[in-house]
Amino acid sequence: MDRLIYTALNSLHNRRDSNVTLAQNLANMNVPGYRADLDNPGGTRFLDAMDQANVRAFQLEEGPAGFSEDSGFLDKTDNILDVAIADKGYFFMKPDNGGPPALTRRGDLTRGNDGILRNGAGEEMLNAQMQPINLPPFRQIVINEIGEIIIEPVDGAPGEQLNVAVLATVVPPEGTLQKGADGHIRNKNGTMPAPDQQAKVMQGTLERSNVNAIDELLSTIDNQRSFEFGMKMISETEKIDEAGTSLMQAPME
Repeated sequence: MDRLIYTALNSLHNRRDSNVTLAQNLANMNVPGYRADLDNPGGTRFLDAMDQANVRAFQLEEGPAGFSEDSGFLDKTDNILDVAIADKGYFFMKPDNGGPPALTRRGDLTRGNDGILRNGAGEEMLNAQMQPINLPPFRQIVINEIGEIIIEPVDGAPGEQLNVAVLATVVPPEGTLQKGADGHIRNKNGTMPAPDQQAKVMQGTLERSNVNAIDELLSTIDNQRSFEFGMKMISETEKIDEAGTSLMQAPME
């Protein structure tokens, strides 16, 4: 009987982890360029006891959970500092907490008082040399398809144009990336791919998150029903166990 209870408890544990993932996605559904986390289905493992396989089965996670690389909705904003990647690929950035560089799809850029180009999360955008981009004051700015930043400087002659930097981009091979413990995207071994400028950059466009709110809410409802079913199973198991115990009791004289 205890095996049934352990199975139900393991199911409740998995539902809890799934609810955490769904809540994370819903909390970030309005974050530009956010990539939805996926469940880690893992695999079935049997408990070993006295060098023999036990019939208790558990579903355990196998490695870090993945994330969805589907593109989000491309919203045309006409803001000259909004950029998006048309299809596959990522920008390079340095987290605002001083951590190592990582990849991002977030493109709501601003020029800080120090001239550094950052996205809406305060992360410094990097060039092909993995250095922060220092953007001089400008009258006009064009960011072309390969990420080159061309400006008309405020103190320049009329019509003068300067190529001041390149937004580093990369299109990594599929299945080579994962989110680290800090929530940022890097190679599975923790390293960074080299920039290749193969991503197509769009100016005046912002990519929204790829979280599908309807799917996430439906999954949340389904998870809640599964959790309630697991609790009911444990309750019924307790009743069955009590009934079995009463049958084995010695008859009362």
